[in-house]
Amino acid sequence: MKMGKLIVKDKDIVVPGEELAEGMDYLPAEGAFRKDDKVIASYLGLVNINGRLIKIIPLSGRYVAKKGDTIIGEITDINFGGWQVDVGSSYNANLSIKDATSDFINKGSDLTQYYTFGDTIVANITNVIRNKIVDLTMRGPGLKKIPGGRIISIKPSKVPRVIGKQGTMISMIKEKTGCKIIVGQNGRVWISGDGPKQEKLAFDVIKLIEENAHVDGLTDKVKKYLEDIKL
Repeated sequence: MKMGKLIVKDKDIVVPGEELAEGMDYLPAEGAFRKDDKVIASYLGLVNINGRLIKIIPLSGRYVAKKGDTIIGEITDINFGGWQVDVGSSYNANLSIKDATSDFINKGSDLTQYYTFGDTIVANITNVIRNKIVDLTMRGPGLKKIPGGRIISIKPSKVPRVIGKQGTMISMIKEKTGCKIIVGQNGRVWISGDGPKQEKLAFDVIKLIEENAHVDGLTDKVKKYLEDIKL
């Protein structure tokens, strides 16, 4: 039997239709597909190799909602059954009354006492139907309304680099800046610090990671950057 052959390297940038591997030893994951005995890229992106799995992380584009993702959203509308939430994808998400709170809410109650226009929330995606209908829940650990602070946006594909393996990168940023930080998988990041200097440092270093996500030795680069700054 012919041995599998890897054609690309981890973190290579590839284009749609580019061959990634030959043989049956490697398996296509998100952003890749099999054609005969070859694994092919579906779109422009960064190669991510994990064991036998080859995945393509898109370099650009809007957030594509996925079941299980924890996101940062903004309340944009209130209706009879709950709230509409902007999650940064092509379609708004739905947060129903039953998924928003464990409280019993009488029919016709004022829902703004829970969430109102412009509120920022951390929620979890429970259901996606062909990307057009997205359902959220606020019932779970860490899911809440977040007050104050500032929200920045990064490319959703760069979120894993900002978080780091086992959360090492984001923990380092929190420790050095003293900021509370929540990273949504939709590319929105909430930062809240003791002052504007701390928040700006957290902002700058997250943008540094986004711009250098493809660079080897990024952790060391970020560590040095943080050590060189005097707050």
